[in-house]
Amino acid sequence: MVNSHPVALLGLGRTSTSYIKQVGLLNFFWAAVGFLLLFCLAGCATQHVEPPTLPNTESAALHRTQTVRSHPSSGTFDLLYITDRAPITASDTALSYGAERAIFLSFGSVSIASTRKPLTSKNELRVSAVSETGRFPATPYGVEATANGLSRSLEAVTAHDQAAASLQAEVARRLSTSDRKEVVVFIHGYGNSFDAAALTTGEICRSLQNQFVCIVLTWPAGGSGGFFFGYNIDRESSEFSVADLKKAIRIIAETQGLERLHLLAHSRGTDVLASVVQQLSIEAYVSQSSMWQRYKIANVVFFAPDIDLDVASSKMFAWVSDPDLAFGNKPRPSTVPPQGPLHLTVYSSPRDKALGASTLLFGSALRLGQLAVDRLPENRSEAASRWAGSQMGELVDFIEFPGGGFIGHSYFLSNPAVKADFIALIRARAKAGDPRRQIVEIKRPFWRVSDVQQAW
Repeated sequence: MVNSHPVALLGLGRTSTSYIKQVGLLNFFWAAVGFLLLFCLAGCATQHVEPPTLPNTESAALHRTQTVRSHPSSGTFDLLYITDRAPITASDTALSYGAERAIFLSFGSVSIASTRKPLTSKNELRVSAVSETGRFPATPYGVEATANGLSRSLEAVTAHDQAAASLQAEVARRLSTSDRKEVVVFIHGYGNSFDAAALTTGEICRSLQNQFVCIVLTWPAGGSGGFFFGYNIDRESSEFSVADLKKAIRIIAETQGLERLHLLAHSRGTDVLASVVQQLSIEAYVSQSSMWQRYKIANVVFFAPDIDLDVASSKMFAWVSDPDLAFGNKPRPSTVPPQGPLHLTVYSSPRDKALGASTLLFGSALRLGQLAVDRLPENRSEAASRWAGSQMGELVDFIEFPGGGFIGHSYFLSNPAVKADFIALIRARAKAGDPRRQIVEIKRPFWRVSDVQQAW
């Protein structure tokens, strides 16, 4: 059935039993294997390939953006960073950010340089400079007692407004010199340092021909604690960052001159983004609007999402399943505002062994990043069919990557076909089924990355 599965299938995990209870005497062995694979989740977005280019079948309007102001494979380019990591000073007194949490949100510029490796002649990226532009007040913001009750302190509100205006001015400045008046935001996963997050965002930006304003939203990941405890520390740090990153995305979205906003996340970062989307979608609905209408969000993309299926469903579509939620000043149970071009794309691989370890060790039904069409339980088909032909019927695409390698978790950058597909999605605005996309239909909304490389 066409367009019949998008939301209900995310709730498929409730009939599964805990993997940990099934392993019996092999529990210790599998836990040890799990520790090794969790280690491989750290710094997982480090394999790079040269950026593919789009075919000459783009529309005339998009084709005009082929001329870029900086070459994507050489020279130095600049990203905007936003972080609630604590700042650190390196041995050379250069500014950077560590794995500890800060009680304030900072933003600034990070320069990415492209250097040619002598033995391979390939261009590699490195962080060359970090410069902080502004900082929001420490949280929680102060409150004062007044005759009418509590009120936010004037000092905190003033400092917040100044920081927000500075951040928007920086985004607007970058938009004014960008070929596309669009912003691409990337949120990294577990175990990534500040530099690793910036370099991955730089690789994405370079793959998009540096035509977009690129922003790295980086949270306090990559601290010490060993395989198991390090993952749990990062997990809580990712939850800590939701409020800060939501605030940042809202401010970015309200910048004058912005036409479209694209939100991308990898691995553990997808849980952060899912929580942000949950809160922003409720905010939009209560204000009688949608994510597209209020925030200009055109794409939400999950790469190898390290999030439980049921958790993803409850977060991403909380407002859909809550008809008592106020639409304006009172509930309107049957009202669904127009979603515009808003689209959710999920890249998954059943052979992602790192997510298999996450499933095993933490009792998850199944991680969203391991979803495949043959893992959809039959008892979900009836619920999913209710979405057939609805306004939301084309909101989601699930794209399966059949490869994997030993770990198979960073394929969104290391596999040319996957990389080319999300470039076509963002840069060419190509929908699933478009010949510029390197995917083949299984049964909508399920697709599979094609094994055949197009001559781009």
